[in-house]
Amino acid sequence: MKTIWISIKLFLFFTVLTGIIYPLAVTGIAQVSFPSKANGSLIVQNNKVIGSKLIGQQFDSQIYFSSRPSTTSYNPLPSGGSNLGLTSAKLKSQVEKHKTYFIAFNQLRNNAVVPSEMLFNSASGLDPHISPEAAMLQINRIAKARRFNESQKRKLIQDIQGLTESPQMFCLGEKRINVLLLNLKTDQIKF
Repeated sequence: MKTIWISIKLFLFFTVLTGIIYPLAVTGIAQVSFPSKANGSLIVQNNKVIGSKLIGQQFDSQIYFSSRPSTTSYNPLPSGGSNLGLTSAKLKSQVEKHKTYFIAFNQLRNNAVVPSEMLFNSASGLDPHISPEAAMLQINRIAKARRFNESQKRKLIQDIQGLTESPQMFCLGEKRINVLLLNLKTDQIKF
């Protein structure tokens, strides 16, 4: 009986410690140390949350840069990839569909080289970034839709260069641009 009572006390102690005290301490430290990141890196405009720097969104309008394709339609709850292998006929069909759509949507030549992130769904379905090359392929469409002159078009190219993030720790990943931040910057260029 004494062993059972000690076991119950230990169970209750560690439940309170690891289930209440530790999570509250970590949450408190995160809120004090880096509140924006702890709250999801939300972007607020006119007292309204318009998105997060960490989660991709769909942009279908001609006046905005397109995000990469998403298996989950940018829904964070069922986050995940399609799990289709390289020999899958369905994957090949999806890639061809994405390529045809990207070329048509951006009014490119049929033989244009489309960056891979615009062809394949992101692994999480929520990737908020595209490559600078993918952004550059979309400039003419956006400039035409917004009726930008050459000066505004150059400003758009400068914004792409200014928002380009380097690989993490100089070696992890590729150069990338956050699509939501780029679209917000594009909205600041008057047309």
